[in-house]
Amino acid sequence: MTESALPPIECSVVVPWQPEEAFRRFVDDFAKWWPHRTHSIGAERVRRVVFEARPGGRIFEEHADGRRFQWGCVEAVERPSKVRFTFHPSRGPATAQTVEVRFAAAAGGTRVVLTATGWENWGRGAARARKGYRLGWNYILRDWAGRRTAGMLAMDALGGIARVVRVLRGGTAAAIRRAGGEIESAQVP
Repeated sequence: MTESALPPIECSVVVPWQPEEAFRRFVDDFAKWWPHRTHSIGAERVRRVVFEARPGGRIFEEHADGRRFQWGCVEAVERPSKVRFTFHPSRGPATAQTVEVRFAAAAGGTRVVLTATGWENWGRGAARARKGYRLGWNYILRDWAGRRTAGMLAMDALGGIARVVRVLRGGTAAAIRRAGGEIESAQVP
């Protein structure tokens, strides 16, 4: 299979909340639950994560120094059944994947299905990136749902070691420089 024909990533979880509540917790409370210390450009430098829950809205992280790093744009918000957005943290928008999260009533709550497509946009290295994102999206969805596993704890430990190595090599600062970022004087509500 070529990198231009990579299949979507799909992961799911059932949560005990009704679709309206699951949607609210995922979309409206995005900044409260997103694990920015492990899944961001700036880690400990992140002051906040913003998900503007409207078509055309931005998804970005803002660092303590005011720089913003866009992760993607919201394409569709259909409460309480679906949200779709592009996702390209630390890369240009042309390399973005499309992420769709669906919320459907299920026995005992809501089945949440996250699907990431468009790996051909990544270009060279797409297959490797897809493998990492497959693990990452499963981690994110399980973390949001409160379903942490022993494997996730092991990933956290490995991530901690990787962060120490990256800091010793100046990697966080280098990753931030590569990602660019913008400084905006206007405050996002």
